[in-house]
Amino acid sequence: QVQLVESGGGLVQAGGSLRLSCAASGITFSLNDMDWYRQGPGKQRELVAGITRFGTTNYADSAKGRFTISRDNGKDTVYLRMNNLKPEDTATYYCHAKPLGGPKDYWGQGTQVTVSS
Repeated sequence: QVQLVESGGGLVQAGGSLRLSCAASGITFSLNDMDWYRQGPGKQRELVAGITRFGTTNYADSAKGRFTISRDNGKDTVYLRMNNLKPEDTATYYCHAKPLGGPKDYWGQGTQVTVSS
C-alpha cells in the first residue's frame, strides 16, 4: 500500500508562513523524486517545486525566493516551507512521488492553503 499524506495547510494572512509536510509510506522514499503541485479555484494543477532523489531542487517562477522544498529521507517526508504568502497562493497543495525506473507515480489527497489579504 502506497500512501502520501499531506499536512500543514490552513488559513494564514498575507505575508505569513506555513510549512507543508508529506509523509510517504509503501515506497522506497530515497529512490523517489518528490514534488509539490497546487491547484487553485478554476485553474489547472501546476508544479510548484520539485526535489530529486539526489536533492536537486527546482521551483516555479512564482515560488522562487519565497518557497523552499526539502526532504528528510530518514523520516520519509518531503516539506514545503512557504514564506511571504500571497492571496494568489490560495490552492489545494498536492504531494507527488515518482519512483526511479518505473512508469507509476503517486499522489496525495491534498491539503488546503488559504491566504487572506
